[in-house]
Amino acid sequence: MSLLRRLLPPLLVACAAFGAQAAELRLITHSSFDLPKPLIADFEKRAGVKLVVVKAGDAGEMLNKLILTRANPIADVVYGIDNTLAAKAVRAGVIEAAPSARTAHTLPGGLAAIDYGVVTLNIDKAWFARHKKALPKTLAELATPAYKDLVVVPNPATSSPGLAFLVATVDALGEEGAFAWWARLRDNGVKVAKGWSEAYYTDFSRNGGARPIVVSYATSPAAEVFYAKEKPAAPPTATLALPGGSFLQVEGAAPVAGGREPAAAKAFVAWLQGAPVQKALQTTMWMYPAVPGTPLDPVFRHAPEPVGVKPVDAGRIDANAPRWVARWTRVVLKGGR
Repeated sequence: MSLLRRLLPPLLVACAAFGAQAAELRLITHSSFDLPKPLIADFEKRAGVKLVVVKAGDAGEMLNKLILTRANPIADVVYGIDNTLAAKAVRAGVIEAAPSARTAHTLPGGLAAIDYGVVTLNIDKAWFARHKKALPKTLAELATPAYKDLVVVPNPATSSPGLAFLVATVDALGEEGAFAWWARLRDNGVKVAKGWSEAYYTDFSRNGGARPIVVSYATSPAAEVFYAKEKPAAPPTATLALPGGSFLQVEGAAPVAGGREPAAAKAFVAWLQGAPVQKALQTTMWMYPAVPGTPLDPVFRHAPEPVGVKPVDAGRIDANAPRWVARWTRVVLKGGR
């Protein structure tokens, strides 16, 4: 019996007391949350609730809002806390554990893993073909004059993918080696965008910008094919999974501590791990499903996972991320060391 089926009967009994007026289940999430409306309507009907979605910007902004309002929670359930933020959420006491299915990757503190992705570099294939330029094979080569003014990255202070990429470089090169590399990349003309959307849709040459190398996701080439009006045989972009340049991002969901609808919140988390959502999120949020055995959408043949990318310890990220971001800001944006 699925988690959702086990949780729904007591929830439906509780909701009957509300009569015709369905209880509101308040979901706080990041701006990339996107699931088909019929799926959400089906959950609302089965659970006897009205889902109210509060999009709170980037995942970091979302967690900060939960922390600031923990005395009077603004939501009942949260989706989108990832492994760069999970330990912070646990330490702040803003989430509660929910029953979870077996998943390919796990998160601390009772967060149920819903999906995962690989943050990595993407390239504009047509730009490289047009300029007859070979692709770099290492992070060190990326910071050489041959690739001057070709790279755009999201700011790790304001972007989850940006932070993920920074953590990947520190994990691979060591702290001193990573920031020496970032200094070389700065001197080589790296451009910093506020967030992923700005980097990908404004600065990336595929979308009219001047930079043919961008920090994005391993699934981005598949999304390019999926959204194309005339489906190409191959995507116009490709991942550039340089050693040390990829980060395994795991996103989770959990009831919010002190929320008004704890039973509905647990049912919602179980629903996110159910087969219909695990299938749908692939081509709406462009992440890999966390529940093993979920069939991949055919378009994901254009989104092979980079080999050998392992999670970075969430506690290590929590203990060091603020200092790493501050140092990155000093080195990259202010020209320090």
